[in-house]
Amino acid sequence: MRFDEAYSGKVFIMSRADYNSATKVIYGMPMDYTVSFRPGSRFGPARIREASIGLEEYSPYMDKHLEEVAYHDAGDILFPFGNAEKSLELIEQYVDKLLRDGKFPLGLGGEHLVTWPILKAMHRKYPDLALIHIDAHADLRTEYEGETLSHSTPVRKACDLLGPENVFSFGIRSGMREEFEFARTSGMTLEKFEVLEPLKKHLPKLYGRNVYVTIDIDVLDPAYAPGTGTAEAGGISSKELLDAIVLIAKSDVNVVGADLVEVAPPYDPTEQTAIAASKFIREIILGW
Repeated sequence: MRFDEAYSGKVFIMSRADYNSATKVIYGMPMDYTVSFRPGSRFGPARIREASIGLEEYSPYMDKHLEEVAYHDAGDILFPFGNAEKSLELIEQYVDKLLRDGKFPLGLGGEHLVTWPILKAMHRKYPDLALIHIDAHADLRTEYEGETLSHSTPVRKACDLLGPENVFSFGIRSGMREEFEFARTSGMTLEKFEVLEPLKKHLPKLYGRNVYVTIDIDVLDPAYAPGTGTAEAGGISSKELLDAIVLIAKSDVNVVGADLVEVAPPYDPTEQTAIAASKFIREIILGW
């Protein structure tokens, strides 16, 4: 597996140099080939890493220091630019390797389609896998303008792979009528508008389960995260998402991997989106 050396000197704060001794591995997926509105999330992984330099290594949320966790930032996967299908194959192969090596995969996107090959690899190792999906968008389309490989399709693909009863979506406030109808009739869980309170209601159903968590930064209101490709008004605050991450960390759910996607730095000159994302990643490293 080749990685982009352009980012070899830029890693998440306090990343360990040694892959072998790491329990968690951060990796970037700089792909935004299928976005339906504004491209730019390919630059998200690098900017999240850069923003992490401004973080404290200690988290008062988790009461834990980054030096207490052995994690390694492997850099960005090197993709054949514009080739979505091959890029997805490379992601799946790399996550397969991480899982064989006993690592917790922590991915940085990139558009949300990158979650799909991760789930395929995760499901092979964890056949009972459940998905927690935190997002503004339902992502339940079967295709977008005739293209099945789209950032609007990964959760529908997840329903087909995992079974809709094992998919739990939170914060959803955008989608086609047909997507909400599918959610209502399929047996999946889709909670609109909020994250924290419905998560409290549904987490007990996942106690003891192997769970993968995917977070789209656009679940935040654009006031908190303007740097994303498809911003949606009416979202949650950074505090609510932090509280949700802490809630999951302190629950009896076995989180086996995670990603954070759709940070698009070109639309946020203040860098507040990348700054928020880096803090979320810190809490995930320490808590999950």
